[in-house]
Amino acid sequence: MSKRILDLMIACAGLVLLSPALLLIGAWIKWDSPGPVFFLQERVGRRGRLFNIFKFRTMYFQTGPSKLLTVGRDSRITSAGHFLRRYKLDELPQLLNVMLGSMSLVGPRPEVPRYVACYPPDMRVLVLSVSPGITDWAAIEYRDESTLLAASSDPERAYIEQVLPAKLRLYARYVRERNFWTDLRILFRTLIVIMR
Repeated sequence: MSKRILDLMIACAGLVLLSPALLLIGAWIKWDSPGPVFFLQERVGRRGRLFNIFKFRTMYFQTGPSKLLTVGRDSRITSAGHFLRRYKLDELPQLLNVMLGSMSLVGPRPEVPRYVACYPPDMRVLVLSVSPGITDWAAIEYRDESTLLAASSDPERAYIEQVLPAKLRLYARYVRERNFWTDLRILFRTLIVIMR
């Protein structure tokens, strides 16, 4: 079975089965704070193509530029947002990205252009040679990234100099070792981590 067929089957089934929960989450977000249900952000996809990633909005709505990193108990996060982020429920709309073909279920997490510019050239070519994913080894390893960055006096510098290089190594590991069974292992591990 090809990766794309597996992506479509699981994403389609997920959207259908989870539709009641998705509607409830959307209603909760609207009730909790004014603003749209979804948050769209430009990310870098396969071969450097830009696309908009879908997420449930977890922050108070604001116009204009905002900080890219979320650190610790960020005051911008709504009450509903804290819960959604803790259980990664804000990521569920990315099943739409999978259906549209801009993402896969498993693959290196897509970054914003600002941080992709920090990739070493050879690593950029390798990581962007595959479709980005909803989950991967780095997403599992750094699921509490905001808490980790909160311990630094300069979170963005810590991200660029410490976290990002470590994540890139895990992205590269996935690209080099990827196969059907690796994808299933990562999906299973992700579900276990979320349930715990």
